[in-house]
Amino acid sequence: MTLSFKELIVVWVIAAVIFRLARPIALKFIHPDDLSRRRNSWFALTAVAFLAPGFWVFALVAIPLLIWAGRRDSNPCAVYLLLFQVIPPLEIPVPMIGMQHLLSLNMFLLLSFCVLTPLALRTYRLKGQHPENALQFMDLCLLAYGLLASVFYLRAMKPNGTLYPVSSTESLRHAFVFFFDAFIPYYVVSRAGADRRKLRDMLATYCLCCAVLAAIAVFETAWGWLLYGGMVAQLSTPAPGAFYLMRGGGLRAMASTGHPMALAHLLVLAFGLWLYLQTRLDSRLWKLGGVILFWTGLFAAFTRGALLGAVVVFFLFAALRPRGASRLFSATGAAVVVAVLIYLSPLGDKIVSVVPWFGGKMDAGSITYRERLWERSWQIIKESPFLGDQDAIPKMQDLRQGEGIVDVINTYAGVLLNDGFLGLSLFLGFILTALLKAWAGNRRTLSGDPDLSVLGAALVACLVATLIMILDSSLTRGPARMFYVFAGFAAGYSVLVRASLRSQSTVDTRPIVQV
Repeated sequence: MTLSFKELIVVWVIAAVIFRLARPIALKFIHPDDLSRRRNSWFALTAVAFLAPGFWVFALVAIPLLIWAGRRDSNPCAVYLLLFQVIPPLEIPVPMIGMQHLLSLNMFLLLSFCVLTPLALRTYRLKGQHPENALQFMDLCLLAYGLLASVFYLRAMKPNGTLYPVSSTESLRHAFVFFFDAFIPYYVVSRAGADRRKLRDMLATYCLCCAVLAAIAVFETAWGWLLYGGMVAQLSTPAPGAFYLMRGGGLRAMASTGHPMALAHLLVLAFGLWLYLQTRLDSRLWKLGGVILFWTGLFAAFTRGALLGAVVVFFLFAALRPRGASRLFSATGAAVVVAVLIYLSPLGDKIVSVVPWFGGKMDAGSITYRERLWERSWQIIKESPFLGDQDAIPKMQDLRQGEGIVDVINTYAGVLLNDGFLGLSLFLGFILTALLKAWAGNRRTLSGDPDLSVLGAALVACLVATLIMILDSSLTRGPARMFYVFAGFAAGYSVLVRASLRSQSTVDTRPIVQV
C-alpha cells in the first residue's frame, strides 16, 4: 500500500502539471465545465484504482461515477476518450454459476456500459429524425465481421496440450463483448462526429489523455520505474505484477496502457490529431510543445513500428494539406534537420542500433520471429483460405516464446488465421471505407473549407499509419478500441463534409431589384 501511495502521488503530480499547462489550449475546443468534470473524474478514478484492494472495489466506485459523468457531459464520447486508459487493461473474470466465468470485464467495457450504451440507445431512437443514425454500410461490415469472429476464432491451448472446445456459450460471449467493446464506441463516435464542435472536442480530449500518458512515459524511462505496477498487483487476482521491458539499455515505458507497443500506437494517433489541432492555435510555443511531448513519449516507448508510423503521419499530413507540394518540401527539410540533430545526440546511437534499415542488430530476434510467424501463418492459411484454421495454434508450437505462448504479432495474419479471407475482406472493407471517406472529404474541401480539409488530412494520415503499424503488432488493448473510434471519426467527418458542400452550393436565387 505504501508503494502504491507513492506511485499515486507521482502520477497525480505529473497529470496535474499536464492538465494545468494544457488548460488554455483545451478550452479552445472543450467547454470549461466539461473539462473540469472530466479532469476531476480522471483524478478520482486514478486515486481509487491505486488505493482499492481489488478490482471489484474499484468498480463499485467507478460505475456510479461514470454514469454521473456521462449524463452530465455535453459529449459523453469525450468522457470515454479521456478515461479509457485511466487504469491498465486488466481482464477480470466475472463469476457465473454453472460455467467457468460469464465474461472478462475491463475498463473499456465499464465505460461502454455506463457512458456509451445509453448514448447509443438515444441516438438510434432518433433515426427517424436523423436518417444518418440508421445502420450504414460501414456499420453492417463491422457487425458482419464481429459475427464471423464470434463463431470462428483461434482456440487457446490447455496446459495438457489439448484445445479448449468450441461452444455456443463461448461464441455468445465473444459476440457480446465485440458488440459493446467495438461496435458501440464506433457507432456513437461516428454519429457524434457529425457535429464539428463535438468532433473537435473529442480530438482535443484524446490528445489530452495521450499528453498525460506521454509525460508519465517520459518519467518512467528517465527513472526506470513503471508507475502502474503496484496498481496492477492490487487490482488483479492472481497478481501478474509489472514486467520491465528493456531495449538499448533503457526501460521501455508503458504508463497505463499495458505494453510499450500499445502506448506508442496511441501516441502516434495523438500526434496526427495534434497536427490538425495546432493549426487553430496562435502560439508557436504551444504548437511545438505538443509535438515535443508526443515524440518524447514515443522515444520512451521505443517501438520501431510506431516510430515509422509517426514519420508516415508527418509526411502524409503535409502532402494532403492545401499547397501540399510546398508543404511536403518544407516538411522534408525540417525532418532532415531534426534527424541530423537526433543522430548527433546521445539518442542517435541507440536508435540506429535497433533500426534494421540502418544496419542495427539489437533485438534482431524479434524481427526474425515476425518473419517466421508470417511464413508459418501463410502455410496454414493456404490450406484453409476461406474461413481460416481455428486449430492453428498446435501447428505453430515451434514459435512458442519464453512467455509460453504463440504471439501472433501481425493483425492481418491473426485475422486470416481466425476467419480467412472472408474475415479479412470484412475487416478491410470496414476500415478502408473509413479511409476512403476521409480521403474524399479532404480532396473535396481543399478550396471551399480549408479547416475541414486539414482535418481530413489528419484522419487519413492516422488511418494509414494504423494500417502500417498493425502489420507489426496485435490489435489489442487500447489501440484495438481506437481502431474503431478512428473509423468513427472518419464516418462522422464524411457527414460534416457533405453538410459543408451543401452549404457552399446554396446560393441566393432571388431576382435582383434595381432601384
